Amino acid sequence: MATKNTAWNKGAGIALILGAALCFALMNLFVNLAGDLPLMQKVFFRNGLTVIVVFVILCFDKDRFRLKSRACIPWHLLRSGVGLAGVVLNFYAIDHIGSISDASILNKLSPFFAILFSVFLLKEKPAVFEIFFVLVAFGGAVCVVDPRFDMQVLPALSGVASGACAGFAYTCVRILGRKGERGIMTVFFFAVFSTVVSLPLMLAFWQPMTGLQLLWLLLAGAAATGGQFCITGAYRLAPAKEIAVFDYMQVFFAAVLGFFFLQQVPKTLSFVGYAVIIGAAVGQWAYHFFRDRRARSRALCAEQTSDIPPSDAVCAPSGSPEDPPDPPPEKPPEEPPETQ
Repeated sequence: MATKNTAWNKGAGIALILGAALCFALMNLFVNLAGDLPLMQKVFFRNGLTVIVVFVILCFDKDRFRLKSRACIPWHLLRSGVGLAGVVLNFYAIDHIGSISDASILNKLSPFFAILFSVFLLKEKPAVFEIFFVLVAFGGAVCVVDPRFDMQVLPALSGVASGACAGFAYTCVRILGRKGERGIMTVFFFAVFSTVVSLPLMLAFWQPMTGLQLLWLLLAGAAATGGQFCITGAYRLAPAKEIAVFDYMQVFFAAVLGFFFLQQVPKTLSFVGYAVIIGAAVGQWAYHFFRDRRARSRALCAEQTSDIPPSDAVCAPSGSPEDPPDPPPEKPPEEPPETQ
């Protein structure tokens, strides 16, 4: 039964993370369809709806709006400030890079940046293979950015910077999780911070909108909110190391949406970059998957060999020279007593 539940949880987690990928791809589409509006106007609507939805949910939560401790506040502020910068840079890339799938894949460099930031913030030492996959992913990013010595490269660099900000923010989220902070409170703090900071800037540069533009921004906020709830639910059901690679389906969804709704066709070099970055993500996932599988196998063998005599150890290869032969029995073995 436990195996069945685990398989169901993993399947549900994959379905939810695919839903999150679709939601965030739709958010990118709606932000682009909103047209030439001030950046902070778009950022405000992206987070405003999240504040309302999460506020209502927290009103019915037993802990309501209580933070775990005061020690979490600096990390909330750091995560929110850098996270907001990442959203601004991502929206700039979406508006100017010429392909929402390009903007999506550059933002998806965040897990690789998170590995780098964890070295400094969490004192974690990455394995050689992890460093290798980080370098491969950045090589793919170079293909997407297509470096040139002109101003046209700025949107692509903005996309890379948005991935770096997101990676730093995710590392802060991990620190908050270690301190016992609730995930929904982390989402709420970020949404409120972003809304409060973007409000005066939105009012200062306010530009009247058409009804259709307002609709696109409301849909962008709804898609972002849905994506956050989907990805939170996914990681509650299954470990990130087993399902995170499916989040890269956002690039596929963005490419399809960009083609049909925006007539965007990425460059050939961009497709090469997509393949390299996604390949690095799959390689990193496979490395962790098989490493954990071997660790579980060794732990199971150790548990089994500790419970039975060495001569009957099931994990030792049969006929191994290290195993001494079983001594001959002194008398015929007795039949075990009958049990009910």
